[in-house]
Amino acid sequence: MTVKAKTKNVGISVKKLRPYVNLVRGKRAVDALNILAFMNSSSSETLIELIKSAMANAESSQYGDRDELIISTIYADKSTTIRRWRARARGRAGTFNRPQSHIYVELKDLNFVEGDE
Repeated sequence: MTVKAKTKNVGISVKKLRPYVNLVRGKRAVDALNILAFMNSSSSETLIELIKSAMANAESSQYGDRDELIISTIYADKSTTIRRWRARARGRAGTFNRPQSHIYVELKDLNFVEGDE
């Protein structure tokens, strides 16, 4: 059995999120929180909140122990891009893009056997 959590339209680009996502993939959830706690980035703070949310989902459904949960699936996908403009010289407008992303995490119990449902 798996527990899922996702967050949508995070104001961080996928390019900045993916190194942190790849860093914690396949690790225990508690170890991933410890690793991300020492990273100095808003990407790591967002991932910490999401992993804690998935762990809370597991506790609320009385599924597994906190220490036995591993991150089975985690990925970040591109979302919509907000297009903005800023005033430039000679009354012109300079455009810039604000990329956003969706993050998805799935936790699985380490001791769970598929036939036990």
